[in-house]
Amino acid sequence: MIASSVAGFRIVFASATPPLYDHYIRHAKLSESFGLSDDGDYLLVGASQPSREWPTLVVEQRYDPGIRSGFTPGVHLMTETSILLIGAGTRLLAYDILRAKRLWQDKTSCGFWGWAQHGDTVVLSAELEIAAWDLHGRKLWSRSVEPPWTYQVASGSIELEVMGDRTSFPITEGPPSR
Repeated sequence: MIASSVAGFRIVFASATPPLYDHYIRHAKLSESFGLSDDGDYLLVGASQPSREWPTLVVEQRYDPGIRSGFTPGVHLMTETSILLIGAGTRLLAYDILRAKRLWQDKTSCGFWGWAQHGDTVVLSAELEIAAWDLHGRKLWSRSVEPPWTYQVASGSIELEVMGDRTSFPITEGPPSR
């Protein structure tokens, strides 16, 4: 297990069922499981509200594609709004930790790469998609991409390069219609 503390929140991660699993489930206000009977890698994420010892939220899942295929799961905590984003395999999840409530479940094709916050916007990178959400977990836009692709953010704009083709657009508005 790995534990991290950010702005008073405590987040734990496990790649196998942790020894304190029963205690986590018993104390959680919300516990959810996804695809546990499926093949794939295992991930448990527990998140605690500030000043609470046990996780308020426990999410466990099996996901594919996984680490053996080069796809590492990731979480992002938007401390401003207590929203936790989880990406693993093709599954994307958003939770409000303080209300112990799932906000949405989404998916990306092929595989999740990572989350990155740029000001008031969080950007998802995946094998075949780039997308953005606001700090309340509302999806702003999404665009299909093909590898190799990369992006950078400068002065509130995304500079996206897909297979050598470059475009720039406001991070909150998304790419122009094709």
